[in-house]
Amino acid sequence: MTKFSSKIVLITGGASGIGKLMGREVLQRGSKLVIWDVDKINLQQTLEEFEEFGEVYGYTIDITNTAWIHEIAKQVTDEVGPVDILINNAGIVFGGYFHENSSENIEKVMNVNAIAPMQLARTFLSGMMERKQGHICNITSSAGLVSNPKMAVYAGSKWAATGWSDSLRLEMQQLKTGVGVTTVTPYYINTGMFDGVKSNIPILDQNKVAKRIIKAIEKERIYLSMPWSMRFVRFSQELFSIWFYDWFVGRIIGVYKTMDEFKGRKK
Repeated sequence: MTKFSSKIVLITGGASGIGKLMGREVLQRGSKLVIWDVDKINLQQTLEEFEEFGEVYGYTIDITNTAWIHEIAKQVTDEVGPVDILINNAGIVFGGYFHENSSENIEKVMNVNAIAPMQLARTFLSGMMERKQGHICNITSSAGLVSNPKMAVYAGSKWAATGWSDSLRLEMQQLKTGVGVTTVTPYYINTGMFDGVKSNIPILDQNKVAKRIIKAIEKERIYLSMPWSMRFVRFSQELFSIWFYDWFVGRIIGVYKTMDEFKGRKK
């Protein structure tokens, strides 16, 4: 079991959505909470709101800037202490067919969703390994398992993050470091990030998702897929021919049409 009490927990994108909800959960468990977010206004509001729940610190940062990651990480270590639990939660999405994406959009999505979590983990991992304890939770997506039209770049970033995350878990086990890794692959969540999505599969409730992720870290689960049916995706991909899989997932379940009316979070 991973205990949150008296631990220092860092959550990226922690000023809104499930990041914010997870922050409240860990504070209620007696953790010191460190929030990293690019939105300065949201961050300040969240810090003020969370003061009554426990010890909370906030840092405005663009996690696509690796030099900035190293600088703020040192600041956190000096001001708060060594990070015990890292939750890579920050993410972005641009809808539309692949050819409609700009080069800037492609780079930003890959940097935020795939490269930044790697750089963050690398930054804090050495300290965890030295202390022979720690936990890294990477929130990827069911899009890291299922191909889907009009989110090719997002899916690509999440496939990369999912593969890296579980490979990291195996390395930590192989080296007997005492560091756990949890990979979370949720379906669409009602945070506003995927506003406009139409789905035959129920959209996940953000409050329930946040609670389940924190419990998964506590129990040191390897994978957390939501809903439970996502566990069978890779199995069915191998079991059935691709034409049947596309027909069933795309036409019958309707997954391949979910992004047709995508709007995304309002600015």
